[in-house]
Amino acid sequence: MRAVEAGKDTPMNGSRSSGDNDDLMGYAIEDLSVGMTALFAKTVTEADIVLFAGISGDINPVHLNHEFATETMFEGRIAHGMLTAGFISTVIGTKLPGPGAIYLKQSLNFRAPVRAGDTVRARATVKEVIAEKRRIVLDTVATVGETVVLDGEALILVPSRKA
Repeated sequence: MRAVEAGKDTPMNGSRSSGDNDDLMGYAIEDLSVGMTALFAKTVTEADIVLFAGISGDINPVHLNHEFATETMFEGRIAHGMLTAGFISTVIGTKLPGPGAIYLKQSLNFRAPVRAGDTVRARATVKEVIAEKRRIVLDTVATVGETVVLDGEALILVPSRKA
């Protein structure tokens, strides 16, 4: 299994899409194989939750109101599930397959809450390569410590060096 190293600007195998925008391109379909994986980690802050509420319009008090949230099954405020899902998008759009990739589909299963102060580790792993259609299927998972907080599967359209 090959991993995409966090913080690296180029794929580990050195392959890049050709053209003037090489620094803006991620993996081409020809460079991808089953088992490749990439990770993005972020500690969620109070500001992230408030800003996401403002940007998305989701002002559900379970995210923003301590008194309300303490009376829920979560016994306190939680981050938006879609904020956590956004970290999966970060992996796909910046690391694997990276810039140039187009989301076609994503399933999401929300398993556990994320709270301010939690560090979320979002991971995408190539499950299937459909070269003739320039698509890949990714297993996606987000964890806090050893707890899976979100999992699912993504279908991604990937650029080709041949196109």
